[in-house]
Amino acid sequence: MDSVEAEEPQSEPPDEDEEESFAEKDPTGRFIRYDEVVGSGAIKIVYKAFDKLEGVEVAWSQSRINDYVMGCSQKMEQLDTEIQLLRTLRHKNIVKLFASWIDEEKGIVNIITEYFTSGSLRQYRTKHRKVDMKAMRRWAIQILTGLEYLHSQNPAIIHRDLKCDNIFINGNHGKVKIGDFGLATFMQPQKTRSVQGTLEFMAPELYTGNYNELVDIYAFGMCMLELVTCEYPYSECQGIGHIFKRVSEGKKPAALYKVKDAEVRSFIENCLAPAAERLPASALLKSSFLQKNDSLSAPPISVSLIEIENVTTDGDQSESFVFRKGEFMLRGNMLVADPVHLWLRFPDPYGGFKVAEFPLDVAKDTGLSIAMEMAEQLELPQGSIEIITELIGAFLLILIRYWRTYVTTP
Repeated sequence: MDSVEAEEPQSEPPDEDEEESFAEKDPTGRFIRYDEVVGSGAIKIVYKAFDKLEGVEVAWSQSRINDYVMGCSQKMEQLDTEIQLLRTLRHKNIVKLFASWIDEEKGIVNIITEYFTSGSLRQYRTKHRKVDMKAMRRWAIQILTGLEYLHSQNPAIIHRDLKCDNIFINGNHGKVKIGDFGLATFMQPQKTRSVQGTLEFMAPELYTGNYNELVDIYAFGMCMLELVTCEYPYSECQGIGHIFKRVSEGKKPAALYKVKDAEVRSFIENCLAPAAERLPASALLKSSFLQKNDSLSAPPISVSLIEIENVTTDGDQSESFVFRKGEFMLRGNMLVADPVHLWLRFPDPYGGFKVAEFPLDVAKDTGLSIAMEMAEQLELPQGSIEIITELIGAFLLILIRYWRTYVTTP
């Protein structure tokens, strides 16, 4: 009699989560956390995680809540308020928050944000020692634009722990965003608030508890100093007591006197000025240092005039100027209208070209504001912001002269 092999029992297919090696998942099951640590602090660990819904990597931050806060309902309520604050922030230079919750059983705050492939700006600058001032200007503009957004809220939002470790960058296209709002607070009507932050980046008035959003500008100045010199502020000091004494006395870090470029040093000193003399982010963005054009060896802008049929309501011809700089081309009609519609042709990463149409509000927009918005939305390559700003600026110069021909006097 032939032998018969017993059929092996069929097991259930493994659950999708069981097939992956992950440490935990969020309450909704959308995000899964791995054991890979991508950053850490005194009370916080940041892990690499994955968003199953969008199919992208994210950062999963876990901060431990101390027993004092856990045992105080008022402190827990304040913590929840700060988490809700993060949810309200929507800006191209502020780190996006996807989810957050408090695990009271473990005493941990979980925050899931976008993940930055190049890490913090400090890590990036440490890795890349040779960075041109043009790139640092571009970073500065993005940081200040983020601060301008925070400080323009009602009430104002103060970060209070701005430093290069809390500013993140995607190095493949140079996007910079402010993150880590663990110490952020609303600007309250009362003058006295708690003293928190990183000592080397804290403005002197922070020690008194009497301060406003300009403490972030001081910290930004220290960030710029670190980026320019690759030296941590007050690294010459021996311990926190020595740093506290120097800051309290208004003495600047030794690294400041190593900055040879007078314009750069003046810009940093303006940020580190006494609170009464310190400029807000909106004013610093208009400084000649940040508006400086570094493209001295770049190809010039060429301008040509063309006529386009049937673009007016009457079906008449309309004059249109075309501006070219390198591979970028900008075209704008000279219709007496506001906003003016512009067309931009720009190179894509794959060797071809793309075209984008956008409005320009002559009364409100600037070349820089439009260029930064386009770079964010279209993910343009590095250097695009400067070129687009120049092209729009050239267009406006001609546009204003052109519009004068339509102005009549009684």
